[in-house]
Amino acid sequence: MTQPTVEFLQAFGDAWNRHDIEALMSMMDEDCVFHAVAGPELMGRSFVGREAVRQGFELAWQTFPDAAWLDGEHFVVGDRGVSETTFRGTKADGTRIEARMVDVFTFRNGRIAVKNAFRKDRPPVAGA
Repeated sequence: MTQPTVEFLQAFGDAWNRHDIEALMSMMDEDCVFHAVAGPELMGRSFVGREAVRQGFELAWQTFPDAAWLDGEHFVVGDRGVSETTFRGTKADGTRIEARMVDVFTFRNGRIAVKNAFRKDRPPVAGA
């Protein structure tokens, strides 16, 4: 099976910006894992398995209804890849986050097996 490409990661980022859960899940391996940017565990909060990953992805949009991942730069080397973006989002209480972040991917069967997200710990920004 063909390994994902930079174009694959760009399409994955585009699906995040459309808040298109079906497109995102079509790019995830059957046995997928998502390590979120925050949480109580060493790896943040981990979502293991397709249904849990789906819920974790949707939680991002519930927390930040206007979430956007901008200015994407991507690379792929073998079964690993990285996307670097600027995350922007506003919580229901008006708290606005804008920070650079990366997703580190592990690929399997031509899809994403692991999405491990990291974001700069920047204080909320003023105004929208």
